Amino acid sequence: MSVQPIKDQQTVTAEGKSVRKQIADLVIDRRPPLEDERGEIVEVYRPAWNLNPDPLVYVYQALVRPGAVKGWIVHEKQEDRIFISQGVLRWVFFDNRPQSPTYRLLNDFTFSDRSRALIVIPRGVFHAVKNIGQQDATFINMPTRPYNHEDPDKYRLPLKNDLIPFDFSDGPGW
Repeated sequence: MSVQPIKDQQTVTAEGKSVRKQIADLVIDRRPPLEDERGEIVEVYRPAWNLNPDPLVYVYQALVRPGAVKGWIVHEKQEDRIFISQGVLRWVFFDNRPQSPTYRLLNDFTFSDRSRALIVIPRGVFHAVKNIGQQDATFINMPTRPYNHEDPDKYRLPLKNDLIPFDFSDGPGW
């Protein structure tokens, strides 16, 4: 049996923009560092960017150990505004909003210290994250609602489930 090589498909334009279809209302805003001889600074969030109209009401930082996965979760009342701060993280999103033009679309992105981003995750979009790096990874979440300890707006699915066609154990691909 002869195995034939598979030709790569286009993934980006000549300007570096992805050609993949993206989940409706999912915002990925790459945040490059501003560097000088002393170091760097990265802007995390500014309301003037108009990425999300809701005010800043709650902020927390999360750490993901190497190889660990957090998710699948979805919210009904809040949107997450996540800033990738440190490490190498693979984020996967699944649109579970029947009214959405991208219903049942799956997106995955890799972010790192060299490719930081602010992500706005709409209500009804499942999300999960895996640390695919060798060091601890951190992100900051600025959800549109404060966490309600008595009635959390967080719904979970197991990593392997019948709804989301994604398996984190598949590895990084080729």
